[in-house]
Amino acid sequence: MPKKPSKSPAGKGPRTPATKPAQVAAKRPKAVSKAVSKATQDLSQERIVLALETIAAHLAAQGKPAVERESFERADAYVWHPDGRLAAVPRVSRVELFLLKGVDRMRDILMENTERFANGLPANNALLWGARGMGKSSLVKAAHASINADRKPADKLKLIEIHREDIETLPMLMEKLRDASFHFIVFIDDLSFDGNDASYKSLKAVLEGGIEGRPENVILYATSNRRHLLARDMIENERSTAINPGEAVEEKVSLSDRFGLWLGFHRCSQDEYLAMVRGYCSHFGIKVDDEALEREALEWSTTRGSRSGRVAWQFVQELAGRLGVKLTAK
Repeated sequence: MPKKPSKSPAGKGPRTPATKPAQVAAKRPKAVSKAVSKATQDLSQERIVLALETIAAHLAAQGKPAVERESFERADAYVWHPDGRLAAVPRVSRVELFLLKGVDRMRDILMENTERFANGLPANNALLWGARGMGKSSLVKAAHASINADRKPADKLKLIEIHREDIETLPMLMEKLRDASFHFIVFIDDLSFDGNDASYKSLKAVLEGGIEGRPENVILYATSNRRHLLARDMIENERSTAINPGEAVEEKVSLSDRFGLWLGFHRCSQDEYLAMVRGYCSHFGIKVDDEALEREALEWSTTRGSRSGRVAWQFVQELAGRLGVKLTAK
């Protein structure tokens, strides 16, 4: 006879097999999964927002005009810094043009060239070279001030000094000035190159030869104690080690050739030196017997071992301090 199915305990259904792990996982609450999914989604959105903000910042920086951020109305003179900043100079350290003695010819040539440039006419880059202390830098600053004396603010000429060690950033400065409405003198004081210094190539490209060239509203004035802007031993070394000595020196000597205007400054005579001293004394109201003034001025130049405008100015400062006179124009 067939066996009867066993009866389950009262009130209970048939026995079921043990629940599998996969089935248990499927029956877990969905809240945990939703929380993980939401956290992942929030993190992704945050990364997207940060990426978009970074891209927007870069695009905004690239899209800004280089010159528009500079307000050249705030001053007539600036100093260029290699980080791309132009620092305004409220008061330029200079002397009046008429106080520069013994440089009449160079003064007239530079003034004529500067005035043509300020009026929008063709003008040459200028290299002022020669004896120390004979007023090369002073002439550039005095010419700039003299040209601006009777000009309206919108027509004023701007003077920008760039330091010798920052010449490699000169193309960046040119780009900054190219579209400005003003005219600029870019001034490099005490320019020279030594050893294996190759920064002169940046200057050569700006003066002439670069694909963009010098902007029409920019002119370069440089001062140097050397006519060819490099030391004699540097020239001799290049000549002695090169296969073609002429070509080796040509590249570096050609830098000075790219200045269309050369103005040579030479040591002054005794009469010119005394004229400088008397001019300063008259301008600043220093009253001294002329015979005593001449004797002391010559003695001062002898102890200094030279006669120049700088030596004359140093003597006048000594004399004024001794007499208790402040160096302010009368």
